[in-house]
Amino acid sequence: MTARLCDRNPMVAPEALIDEMVPPSTFDTVSFDSYIPDPAEPSQAQAVSKARDFVARASKVRGGKRGLFSRKSTAQGVGLYLDGGFGVGKTHLLASIYHSMPEPKAFATFVEVTHVVGALGFVNAVERLSDHTVLCIDEFELDDPGDTMLVSRLLTELTAKGVSIAATSNTLPGQLGEGRFAAQDFLREIRKLSAVFETIRVDGPDYRHRDLPPAPEPRTDAELAEVAASTPDATLDDFDSLCDHLSTLHPSKYKDLVAGISLVCIRGVHPAKDQSVALRLVVLADRLYDANIPVTVSGSKLDEIFTEEMLAGGYRKKYLRATSRLLALSRFAESTV
Repeated sequence: MTARLCDRNPMVAPEALIDEMVPPSTFDTVSFDSYIPDPAEPSQAQAVSKARDFVARASKVRGGKRGLFSRKSTAQGVGLYLDGGFGVGKTHLLASIYHSMPEPKAFATFVEVTHVVGALGFVNAVERLSDHTVLCIDEFELDDPGDTMLVSRLLTELTAKGVSIAATSNTLPGQLGEGRFAAQDFLREIRKLSAVFETIRVDGPDYRHRDLPPAPEPRTDAELAEVAASTPDATLDDFDSLCDHLSTLHPSKYKDLVAGISLVCIRGVHPAKDQSVALRLVVLADRLYDANIPVTVSGSKLDEIFTEEMLAGGYRKKYLRATSRLLALSRFAESTV
């Protein structure tokens, strides 16, 4: 019998969440040396240089400095913000920073940071992260004022304790109508920390007028069941049942929910019924993408999950990112199944 995600109920100890804050496996072996700057884009070589310099400065912070009575005082952490478009290697550079820093250290997307704080509680999260050399935050978001305020407060507490912060912008393929996630917006929202951050622009090819390939045609229910049954470690779930199951799990558990899965098959896909369902699907899409797990479906196409009304709202960037990632995973499924 084909396994179901709906039957999986991962138990993640809160204290383990910090240990799981590492780059996606795709970036396990990246380094500054493996980042090849585009000669036509001088800002890319500058970004590598600035990232290396950040590592040098952040590594010194933990050494502290001697006070009047020869006791070490805590130096404030330093900050680096990589501002750029889609596909210019910001995450590569961020992961390279992570790999270059001494332990303990942490790497997470903005959304994952909010989930960790939610699961641990603010005070506990600060305590658990306060001894880290660096916190790397990928895809910093400003679409939820509450989350932005929460993370800004977290960073204020951590930098005061000597934790350095490196962050990248949340930017999408420009053809989807989104411009640069501007550095000035970032600094305005974390104004208490703006003096800590050095902002570096990373330019690259303009993707604003490149269309994504069309979504693959959905399979029939019978085809989907056959593919799931013939693929080792595949799962097969009804869309509505999966959405209901996600509502019972804290988003911090979604990573473990899909661990060890080779293919996710979803039957009867249709537009999400409301925003709470849609936002859970965004998190699931991110975890599937991080784990490079192909997705294939029956019912509606994967670019029809988020309604026009949703795409016109404040979470537009989240939904477009999830759509882009689901389409990439579905095309991967077409080529491998």
